[in-house]
Amino acid sequence: MRIGFLFNHDQIHQVAHSLPIALALARMGTGAEIILATTNARLQAEVTRLAGPALAGAVRLQPLTLRRRGSRLLAAAGGSIIPAAKLLVYRDNLEFFRSLDILVVAEKTSLVLKSRYGLDRLKIVHTRHGAGDRAIGFNAASAGFDHILVSGAKIRDRLIRDAGADPDRISIVGYPKFDMQDPIATHGLMNDGRPIVLYNPHVSPHLSSWYKMGRAILDWFAQHDDYQLIFAPHVMLFERPFVVTIDKLRIDRPGRIEERYLRAPNIHIDLGSRASTTMAYTNRADIYLGDVSSQVYEFLRRPRPCVFVDAHRTDWARDANYLHWSTGPVIGNVAELEQALAESRRDHAARFAPIQDTLFRHSFDLTDEASSDRAARVIARLAGFDHSGWRADALEQTAA
Repeated sequence: MRIGFLFNHDQIHQVAHSLPIALALARMGTGAEIILATTNARLQAEVTRLAGPALAGAVRLQPLTLRRRGSRLLAAAGGSIIPAAKLLVYRDNLEFFRSLDILVVAEKTSLVLKSRYGLDRLKIVHTRHGAGDRAIGFNAASAGFDHILVSGAKIRDRLIRDAGADPDRISIVGYPKFDMQDPIATHGLMNDGRPIVLYNPHVSPHLSSWYKMGRAILDWFAQHDDYQLIFAPHVMLFERPFVVTIDKLRIDRPGRIEERYLRAPNIHIDLGSRASTTMAYTNRADIYLGDVSSQVYEFLRRPRPCVFVDAHRTDWARDANYLHWSTGPVIGNVAELEQALAESRRDHAARFAPIQDTLFRHSFDLTDEASSDRAARVIARLAGFDHSGWRADALEQTAA
């Protein structure tokens, strides 16, 4: 039995959503071959760092590369705009994917193995990567997996209702990322009593606040040093010169960060370091300021004030894609920011904290059992192992 965990992205932010499951599966001692497949040096380094001693035992690392010259040329030509390498790696490594019985992934591009390359025997398990509300997380492609591991009832219910997913192919397992403790230095801001605000805009041009209002927000904080600011956007926002989205075809430029922001003593800027992926900032901040990123739900693990920035005049009040905007004030321009920050703190306990608690519990089904262990048990069942780690067919052969 060969079970592969694929890490295929430009950045490392999806690693913690599935690697804890691989390590938990290895601890079960099923005897299955567990393979951690990485598609670039950045991912390989992060998986190696987090997996640690496990790589010397029950799991092994498998780097995947672009094997064809044509693929390398295409990736080099288009890589500054689209994730060409991320798509081409499947075609160039079909032999590896055919050798697997189960493939565990955190994203959807892997479905091309079935839709284009005919690997129907391969079971693909989706761990997802976040517990947010964006529509793309519940599109038709979401129902294309052989099994889906979800964090809570909110995700399960929307997959059934909006994506048409088969309820029998969905398992609620909690949030394996919460199991991965990764202490890391976060920032150089002072612990001097001033509130620390985390500004966390999303990457998608049609949803993000960055392109229209982001610099005005940074200007506001540079002029108001009674607050400290962590500017830690989605790690893909500044990864390329252009941002292209496919759910609604858009292209925009994130631009650059001007020197005046880098010099501001009350602003810490992180455009994509490891700390942006480990919940270091969501754990540290006193106030969350954002738009549609699923990181707000990681922030709500400990209810605190939130403010949301609507740069697109969104009719959001009855829209499930903006459910998280009910957990704090929503502003449409930077002139409203000071009042919203004050309101979010003043009204937090009485007005917003109960909503935050309800939404968090609906989004995350957490139990005394580690989420990664729950997820590993589901995958073991799909692989035919019983609770003791034996495969059902092996038990039958032993009895005979």
